[in-house]
Amino acid sequence: MTATATDTLTLSTDVLVIGGGPAATWAAINARDNGAEVVLVDKGYCGTSGATAPAGTGVWYVAPEAQARASAKASRERLGGNLADHDWMDRVLDQTYANMHRLGTEGRYPFPVSKRTGEAIRTGVQGPEYMRRMRAWVQRRGVTILDHSPVLQLLTDRDGRVAGAAGHQRQSGRDFRISARTVVLATGGCAFLSRALGTNVNTGDGALMAAEVGAHFSGMEFANAYAIVPKGSTVTKTAYYGYATFYHADGRVVDGAGSTKGRSVIARTLLDEPVYAQLDRADDTVAAQMRLGQPNFFLQFDRRGINPFTDRFEVDLLAEGTVRGTGGIDLVDFDCATVVPGLYAAGDAATRERICGGFTGGGSHNSAWAMSSGSFAGAAAARAALRSSRPALADLRGAGTVALAPASGGWRPAEALTQAQSHLIPFEKNYLRHGDRMSSALAGLDDLWNQLSASDFDAPDAATRLRAREVAAITAVGRWIYSSALYRTETRGMSKREDFPGQDPEQRGHVHTGGLDDVWVRRARALPRSRKFDAVGAVA
Repeated sequence: MTATATDTLTLSTDVLVIGGGPAATWAAINARDNGAEVVLVDKGYCGTSGATAPAGTGVWYVAPEAQARASAKASRERLGGNLADHDWMDRVLDQTYANMHRLGTEGRYPFPVSKRTGEAIRTGVQGPEYMRRMRAWVQRRGVTILDHSPVLQLLTDRDGRVAGAAGHQRQSGRDFRISARTVVLATGGCAFLSRALGTNVNTGDGALMAAEVGAHFSGMEFANAYAIVPKGSTVTKTAYYGYATFYHADGRVVDGAGSTKGRSVIARTLLDEPVYAQLDRADDTVAAQMRLGQPNFFLQFDRRGINPFTDRFEVDLLAEGTVRGTGGIDLVDFDCATVVPGLYAAGDAATRERICGGFTGGGSHNSAWAMSSGSFAGAAAARAALRSSRPALADLRGAGTVALAPASGGWRPAEALTQAQSHLIPFEKNYLRHGDRMSSALAGLDDLWNQLSASDFDAPDAATRLRAREVAAITAVGRWIYSSALYRTETRGMSKREDFPGQDPEQRGHVHTGGLDDVWVRRARALPRSRKFDAVGAVA
């Protein structure tokens, strides 16, 4: 890595990793394994930012036994609308198995040990400890980390190849420009700043930057995940509500309500009245295990003097968008490459359809995908980087197209954020889906995008400048979500349509989208045993 001392921090490296969660850190480690010099830039503090860091999470960890692996792959086949790719599943299961063992040795993660077998239990991790260990491991490997350094745009060379990024360092107050032979986007998904735990950095920045250089997206219609939370809380741990009964205010049970198949019932009820929950289906043994496994889940109740096993408490739903959905940047091969030369994607920033199809949830497949896709992308980016020369910063241009030229007296980002959220967060628009309501929401986001594209922002400081960019990203992601959901005129996976309640065999395939001012949508076949995912038709 080389640096020069000017008002703008300038760096040069082989592989630039953008992000600070599990996908980013695994990408950095694997890039170093393959001999590349690596710089990692994180919007927050690598090791504490993102959805994994504040919570425990299960991992899709399955021993390499034929029957166990077959059962693991079949477990969500139908839930995901039969869109998953078994070759990808095999690779992710293999990589996750290897990574979890490596995490315990090189990563020094203290896995608990089974009293019965004496073996380490590798089916989950505690997020705070996991990410603390990942940061330390990345540092030991000699990766340069820039914390509190949000990237604002990618840099490209004269041929359109991605060759770096530019952004701002909050603590030093300086802008930065980094040239790189290859770039890995591991910026997480987009939860619309809904306040879901750990998602304050997940505003779709990577998606916007990828679109600006011509990347495509897949599965964006599967981005309507909502998590159950105590009213006023940010702590999302919907799996625990599998032990809950849901009630009306007068004590009657809400018929059909549940944490999995009955979440839409909760949403519909919340449109008219409050809903209450009680974890009254957990016995004493299970309750003790729950407290041990997720202590931060219970902290919110303890502070309020609530025993969730014996007391009823009001609940709400928080939007989690593509963080718990499956859509993201489309991948063209097993290396996690995008259609744009020099650009790779991993974790929640990339589509998880390859292993989940159209349905996923917290942890499990998501955790496995983050560490595995990060490993694939980091290794491939390093190999490609070492075959090319380092670009000169002077030859690179910024690819950003919107909300990057603030001027006093313009539009305020807070106003734009409120507008974007009004179209993306309400249950009746993005969860209880109907073509008429989605069309109206999309029209509102299109209008907002046009205003964002044409307006200067009143951004007197770096924080406001960053928020303007975040709002543009949230708006862009919302437009891809609704455009894809309207194009899929059926119910499949997470994308359930009230106006098209059945599944159409002719629509068993992926929906691709992209574009900024003019959003496009097209259908791609599901090729369950192919390395490539070719489009078979398009509509403007």
